[in-house]
Amino acid sequence: MTEPRQRIKHIPVVVAQVVQETADTVTLLLDAGDDPRDYKAGQYVSIDPHQFAAIKGYTAFLEDNKGRKEPPRAYSMVSTPDERYLAITVKEELYDKTGMKYPPLLSPFLVHHPLTGAKMEVTGYAGGYHLPEDVRQRTDHVVHLCAGSGSVPNVSMIKWALAHEPTLRQTFIYSNKTWNDVIYRDELAAMEAKHGDRLRVIHALTREPETFPYTDRIRRGRVSPDLIRELVGDVAAALFFACGPAVTVWEKRAAKAEGREPSPRFMESVHAAMQTLGVPKDHFREEAFG
Repeated sequence: MTEPRQRIKHIPVVVAQVVQETADTVTLLLDAGDDPRDYKAGQYVSIDPHQFAAIKGYTAFLEDNKGRKEPPRAYSMVSTPDERYLAITVKEELYDKTGMKYPPLLSPFLVHHPLTGAKMEVTGYAGGYHLPEDVRQRTDHVVHLCAGSGSVPNVSMIKWALAHEPTLRQTFIYSNKTWNDVIYRDELAAMEAKHGDRLRVIHALTREPETFPYTDRIRRGRVSPDLIRELVGDVAAALFFACGPAVTVWEKRAAKAEGREPSPRFMESVHAAMQTLGVPKDHFREEAFG
């Protein structure tokens, strides 16, 4: 069944607070005044870079070089409709000459520019990545597979379900390079401590040394089919939501020029794991970026 299209609207906001999540990631709390919070947990808003005078010249430079207008950028909300502020989490994109042709435009500005008190406009609300209306009829176990800033919409869904779906169990399997890269680390621990009967958080770290103090909640290595099977049990009965980096268009082009397949990233490995585990297609939803 196709969901009805949501009316996209332009929403003036004020940055009420900037929360430093990690060294390269911030959460912007946006005061939207009396605008109705008529969105679903897991959806996103978009931000047009043309509204910021501080990057006006850089925006024009990129447009001249690309031969096209710079589009708005989409940012998932970590807030839920219950919360006072709209909240988006932004991780700085780094310029990698092997992975992208042009340096990033908006994320470094949003992460490093002092924005508290700044006025801006976001457009929203959009996106089909959210819990289905009939989730309690479909399953009693939702599994979130995330990497890096892919945690943003899933944490929103987790918060919403903890407040509104008391029969739903949730397992959050979260991949990061190091412990210091984990976004919402303290918030996730607090939610699990409060709702331990309904939320389980498992961290998978790929670049910490063997001497790191791993536990049953902090695992070494990538998110693998074996790890998912161990933590989920009956995979056919669960609903899976996955969000994280995928192979970029630049990586695909570079690989094609060299006559090879691009190296898989998080989302490609998740797809492979779903096939290995035999998860039904209608039990899997994804939100990829890259």
